[in-house]
Amino acid sequence: MLELAGTGDDGTTGLLGGGRAAKDDPRIEAFGTIDEASSALGLELGTNPSAGKKFVVTAAADVERLEKLMAEIEAEAPMPEGFILPGATPASAALDLARSITRRAERRCVSLRRSGGLPNPEVGRWLNRLSLLLFVLGRYEESLAGRPAKPARSSHPGRSN
Repeated sequence: MLELAGTGDDGTTGLLGGGRAAKDDPRIEAFGTIDEASSALGLELGTNPSAGKKFVVTAAADVERLEKLMAEIEAEAPMPEGFILPGATPASAALDLARSITRRAERRCVSLRRSGGLPNPEVGRWLNRLSLLLFVLGRYEESLAGRPAKPARSSHPGRSN
Protein backbone atom coordinates (compact mmCIF):
# COMPACT_ATOMS: atom_id res chain seq x y z
CA MET A 1 0.00 0.00 0.00
CA LEU A 2 1.24 3.47 -0.83
CA GLU A 3 2.73 5.17 2.23
CA LEU A 4 0.98 8.47 1.42
CA ALA A 5 -2.46 6.91 0.99
CA GLY A 6 -5.12 8.98 2.71
CA THR A 7 -2.96 12.06 3.29
CA GLY A 8 -5.25 14.09 1.03
CA ASP A 9 -8.45 13.00 2.72
CA ASP A 10 -8.46 16.25 4.70
CA GLY A 11 -8.83 18.31 1.49
CA THR A 12 -5.15 19.23 1.17
CA THR A 13 -2.35 18.12 -1.12
CA GLY A 14 1.41 18.09 -0.70
CA LEU A 15 3.73 20.60 -2.37
CA LEU A 16 7.12 19.75 -3.77
CA GLY A 17 9.74 20.89 -1.31
CA GLY A 18 7.37 20.51 1.64
CA GLY A 19 4.16 21.95 2.94
CA ARG A 20 0.54 21.39 2.03
CA ALA A 21 -2.16 23.45 0.34
CA ALA A 22 -5.94 23.17 0.03
CA LYS A 23 -6.99 21.23 -3.06
CA ASP A 24 -8.99 24.24 -4.25
CA ASP A 25 -6.12 26.69 -3.69
CA PRO A 26 -5.41 28.77 -6.84
CA ARG A 27 -1.87 27.30 -6.98
CA ILE A 28 -3.24 23.74 -7.00
CA GLU A 29 -5.84 24.68 -9.62
CA ALA A 30 -3.17 26.24 -11.83
CA PHE A 31 -0.68 23.40 -11.69
CA GLY A 32 -3.47 20.83 -11.98
CA THR A 33 -4.57 22.44 -15.23
CA ILE A 34 -1.01 22.47 -16.49
CA ASP A 35 -0.84 18.81 -15.56
CA GLU A 36 -3.72 18.20 -17.95
CA ALA A 37 -1.69 19.69 -20.79
CA SER A 38 1.45 17.80 -19.83
CA SER A 39 2.42 16.12 -16.59
CA ALA A 40 5.98 17.37 -16.97
CA LEU A 41 4.89 21.01 -16.91
CA GLY A 42 3.28 20.74 -13.47
CA LEU A 43 6.69 20.79 -11.74
CA GLU A 44 7.07 24.60 -11.91
CA LEU A 45 3.86 25.47 -10.06
CA GLY A 46 3.74 22.37 -7.87
CA THR A 47 6.76 23.58 -5.93
CA ASN A 48 6.64 25.33 -2.59
CA PRO A 49 7.96 28.86 -3.43
CA SER A 50 10.50 28.69 -0.60
CA ALA A 51 12.01 25.53 -2.13
CA GLY A 52 11.94 26.84 -5.73
CA LYS A 53 15.70 27.19 -6.08
CA LYS A 54 16.03 23.41 -5.90
CA PHE A 55 14.04 22.94 -9.11
CA VAL A 56 14.29 24.05 -12.73
CA VAL A 57 12.70 27.48 -13.22
CA THR A 58 11.17 28.68 -16.48
CA ALA A 59 13.32 31.47 -17.93
CA ALA A 60 13.21 33.93 -20.83
CA ALA A 61 15.50 31.61 -22.82
CA ASP A 62 12.77 28.93 -22.68
CA VAL A 63 10.30 31.39 -24.21
CA GLU A 64 12.82 32.31 -26.91
CA ARG A 65 13.32 28.63 -27.81
CA LEU A 66 9.60 28.24 -28.40
CA GLU A 67 9.54 31.38 -30.55
CA LYS A 68 12.43 30.08 -32.67
CA LEU A 69 10.75 26.72 -33.18
CA MET A 70 7.51 28.44 -34.19
CA ALA A 71 9.32 30.58 -36.76
CA GLU A 72 11.00 27.51 -38.26
CA ILE A 73 7.69 25.68 -38.64
CA GLU A 74 5.83 28.72 -39.97
CA ALA A 75 8.48 29.04 -42.69
CA GLU A 76 7.49 25.58 -43.94
CA ALA A 77 3.71 25.86 -43.71
CA PRO A 78 1.68 29.04 -44.24
CA MET A 79 -0.60 29.91 -41.35
CA PRO A 80 -4.28 30.61 -42.01
CA GLU A 81 -5.72 34.04 -41.41
CA GLY A 82 -8.73 34.46 -39.18
CA PHE A 83 -10.51 31.96 -36.99
CA ILE A 84 -10.28 28.34 -38.12
CA LEU A 85 -12.18 25.17 -37.34
CA PRO A 86 -9.72 22.99 -35.44
CA GLY A 87 -9.08 19.34 -36.00
CA ALA A 88 -8.95 18.62 -39.74
CA THR A 89 -6.99 15.45 -38.88
CA PRO A 90 -6.87 13.29 -35.73
CA ALA A 91 -3.32 14.47 -34.96
CA SER A 92 -4.18 18.16 -35.39
CA ALA A 93 -7.29 17.64 -33.24
CA ALA A 94 -5.05 16.27 -30.46
CA LEU A 95 -2.72 19.27 -30.83
CA ASP A 96 -5.68 21.66 -30.72
CA LEU A 97 -7.00 19.98 -27.57
CA ALA A 98 -3.59 20.35 -25.93
CA ARG A 99 -3.55 24.01 -27.07
CA SER A 100 -6.92 24.77 -25.52
CA ILE A 101 -5.92 23.11 -22.23
CA THR A 102 -2.67 25.08 -22.28
CA ARG A 103 -4.65 28.31 -22.79
CA ARG A 104 -6.75 27.43 -19.76
CA ALA A 105 -3.58 26.78 -17.78
CA GLU A 106 -2.30 30.19 -18.87
CA ARG A 107 -5.51 31.84 -17.63
CA ARG A 108 -5.19 30.06 -14.28
CA CYS A 109 -1.58 31.22 -13.99
CA VAL A 110 -2.61 34.81 -14.71
CA SER A 111 -5.03 34.60 -11.77
CA LEU A 112 -2.36 33.03 -9.60
CA ARG A 113 0.16 35.71 -10.56
CA ARG A 114 -2.29 38.53 -9.80
CA SER A 115 -2.87 37.08 -6.34
CA GLY A 116 0.88 37.01 -5.69
CA GLY A 117 1.15 33.22 -5.80
CA LEU A 118 3.33 33.05 -8.92
CA PRO A 119 6.28 35.42 -8.81
CA ASN A 120 7.87 34.16 -12.06
CA PRO A 121 6.28 36.00 -15.05
CA GLU A 122 8.11 33.71 -17.49
CA VAL A 123 5.72 30.86 -16.70
CA GLY A 124 2.80 32.77 -18.23
CA ARG A 125 4.89 33.90 -21.20
CA TRP A 126 6.07 30.32 -21.77
CA LEU A 127 2.52 28.94 -21.63
CA ASN A 128 1.40 31.62 -24.07
CA ARG A 129 4.14 30.66 -26.55
CA LEU A 130 3.51 26.95 -25.99
CA SER A 131 -0.15 27.37 -26.92
CA LEU A 132 0.88 29.30 -30.04
CA LEU A 133 3.39 26.58 -30.91
CA LEU A 134 0.70 23.92 -30.54
CA PHE A 135 -1.51 25.94 -32.90
CA VAL A 136 1.32 26.18 -35.44
CA LEU A 137 2.07 22.45 -35.09
CA GLY A 138 -1.60 21.64 -35.68
CA ARG A 139 -1.66 23.65 -38.88
CA TYR A 140 1.68 22.15 -39.95
CA GLU A 141 0.33 18.63 -39.42
CA GLU A 142 -2.75 19.47 -41.50
CA SER A 143 -0.52 20.85 -44.24
CA LEU A 144 1.58 17.66 -44.27
CA ALA A 145 -1.61 15.59 -44.47
CA GLY A 146 -2.85 17.67 -47.42
CA ARG A 147 -5.82 18.93 -45.40
CA PRO A 148 -5.25 22.65 -44.74
CA ALA A 149 -7.27 24.36 -42.02
CA LYS A 150 -10.69 25.62 -42.99
CA PRO A 151 -11.87 29.07 -41.93
CA ALA A 152 -14.87 29.10 -39.60
CA ARG A 153 -18.05 30.48 -41.03
CA SER A 154 -20.86 32.13 -39.14
CA SER A 155 -24.13 30.26 -39.00
CA HIS A 156 -26.01 33.54 -38.59
CA PRO A 157 -26.94 35.65 -41.64
CA GLY A 158 -25.23 38.99 -41.65
CA ARG A 159 -22.64 37.97 -39.10
CA SER A 160 -19.02 37.52 -39.99
CA ASN A 161 -16.08 36.02 -38.16
